[in-house]
Amino acid sequence: MTVTLIFLAVIAAIAGWWLSQQRMLSKPWLEVGHHHDPRPQGRHPIEPARLGLGVFLAVVGALFTLFISAYFMRMASTDWWSTPMPKLLWLNTAVLAAGSLTLHAARLSAERHRDDAARTSLIAALALGLAFLAGQVFAWRELTDAGYRLADNPANSFFYMITAMHGLHIVGGLIALVRTLLATRKGPIDAKGTLSITLCATYWHFMLAVWIVLFALFSGWANDFIDLCRQILT
Repeated sequence: MTVTLIFLAVIAAIAGWWLSQQRMLSKPWLEVGHHHDPRPQGRHPIEPARLGLGVFLAVVGALFTLFISAYFMRMASTDWWSTPMPKLLWLNTAVLAAGSLTLHAARLSAERHRDDAARTSLIAALALGLAFLAGQVFAWRELTDAGYRLADNPANSFFYMITAMHGLHIVGGLIALVRTLLATRKGPIDAKGTLSITLCATYWHFMLAVWIVLFALFSGWANDFIDLCRQILT
């Protein structure tokens, strides 16, 4: 229960900050502006795509919160044996972080009208995403070759299930990335293309944050953090 509340509090804090940046929590009827300017201080209303992505990420965050909560509750069972974390996951984490940084560079390049640099960064991010998925498959094979199979232990089942769910979300991000690449492959990148790149970057940053939490969970670092939080709360 404690880990669920902590993770939900983090998600709520991120959502609140994001909504404040999008003026979703503002009171326009109390703002002073000219009668002919429907957007005081030159601020634009939130795009539906941004709002849709924000709602989707909130749902994804809640989903992984449930997984993590179930993971901690199942750990208390007597038939639980921790699954060793493949060292390859360190490299996979670095690859995913590099993809996030590359998409951030793509967004900056698009905003500065450096179209060629933006397209190059998008292609590099796509390659890094595929490399991350390939690395996850190799990590699974490393575990199965060592005898840690799906049905042998609840810890194994949780590891494969949670990493597979995260991988599916990465596949969804790659599909969106391919669509963005196809939409911006010719001609100058307009405002719509820049928005698509920005949404892809936001999604990738979020999935990187989720993976870091999962990485801490599988490596055992999260246990010390949860114990500390329990001591503070009690």
